[in-house]
Amino acid sequence: MKKLHVALIFILLFITVVPPHTNAKVYPFMEVHYIDVGQGDSILVETPNDKTILIDGGLPKAGDKVVSYLKKQDIEKIDLLIATHPDYDHIGGLINVMKSFEVRQILDTGKIHLTRAFAKYAAEIRKQGILKKTAKPNQRIHLDSDLKIKVLNAYEKNQSNNESSIVLKMTYNEMDFLFMGDATMEQEKKLIEKYDIQSEIIKVAHHGSDTSTSLEFLREVNPQIAILTFSVDNDYGHPVERVVENLDRMETIVYSTASFGDIMIRTNGKNFYIFPSRNPTDNLIRYSA
Repeated sequence: MKKLHVALIFILLFITVVPPHTNAKVYPFMEVHYIDVGQGDSILVETPNDKTILIDGGLPKAGDKVVSYLKKQDIEKIDLLIATHPDYDHIGGLINVMKSFEVRQILDTGKIHLTRAFAKYAAEIRKQGILKKTAKPNQRIHLDSDLKIKVLNAYEKNQSNNESSIVLKMTYNEMDFLFMGDATMEQEKKLIEKYDIQSEIIKVAHHGSDTSTSLEFLREVNPQIAILTFSVDNDYGHPVERVVENLDRMETIVYSTASFGDIMIRTNGKNFYIFPSRNPTDNLIRYSA
């Protein structure tokens, strides 16, 4: 309960209204939605200039949830769809998304995965003739003039799906978001060596698995907020104790989709506001009943 109280106090601090400065520039808001798809990832980004980015789509059964969520946000098209890697808990729901919305461009690893989910994903892209590009390390994505998006990790020969995960750093004014996909500690070491990875918000890699999120890495990122995407009743033991302890040692405030449901972060590039869709005590009641 202590962590819950801290999180709620944190939200209140950030939604406090600050009197505007007469000469201050007004920046439009950007919204990042971490959609609760259970054991999987799906993230919607609405950029400052009204472009839409969807990162992953969860399991195949999560497709309907993702489509419904996007429609509730009045999304009509997806300017850029990013499949971080071809595991079915990341691409499975994208088939429904492609069938329901105009998708203007896809960025993925270019890695082939011999599964039914990947076959359906690839077939739908071919059927619709959607433009698809392969991510490259150090690549810059030019979608919104107010937003800097950089690929920090992508597929290289002889890498596993997780090692090939597209890792993104997204910067809006003074706010940095780090999206880790399912990248492993080996990739974390490379990121430390090659890039400035400091970020206010991190989507923790691989649902809090023991494969990722070293303390050394977190010290370089130094995040204020960490988002964990997992299902309460998952069979993998996510998140593992080591990852939770590392985040605690960094005094990072943790929000999980398992506890908070859909989580939306709104920022003007200076401050940010967190809007969870569910009170974490709901789960306490649910599982004690």
